[in-house]
Amino acid sequence: MLTHFNEDGRAKMVDISEKQATARIATARSSIFMNDHVYQAIRSQKIKKGDVLAVAQVAGIMAAKQTSFLIPMCHPIPLSGVDISFEWKEIENNTVELIIQTEVKTVGSTGVEMEALTAASITALTIYDMCKAVDKGMTIGSTYLVEKSGGKSGDYKRQSNHQK
Repeated sequence: MLTHFNEDGRAKMVDISEKQATARIATARSSIFMNDHVYQAIRSQKIKKGDVLAVAQVAGIMAAKQTSFLIPMCHPIPLSGVDISFEWKEIENNTVELIIQTEVKTVGSTGVEMEALTAASITALTIYDMCKAVDKGMTIGSTYLVEKSGGKSGDYKRQSNHQK
């Protein structure tokens, strides 16, 4: 059932006033693929715009907090916490993948999946922006929900970390 349409078939924001406030957590991932030169520049703090991972982490946190301003039908949610972590993974052919994982928490009447996904996306975009002077050929990878807990629909855990 599509819940974001009114009786006239027009867009509406879902009424969550009757939903019970519960603890909710969502984890999302994204990634960015880069050449070894960009990887080395990030690791050795040689990017002229500054500490890439620190700036990207703050941008992701800010994005989670601003999700309802970016995505029209999202409710403004008081976030209890936002955490962003990074993991480097060497790929073949002089390519490195930076895996971005976000975790967003709230106690509320609606979930934080969109906040976690927005944080992951903006973190990846910020890394691209900060490093594009070194290599415009970086590629942002799949962005997806890893898991979520809380709420009426229950828990969800992705079976595979690969896009299908």
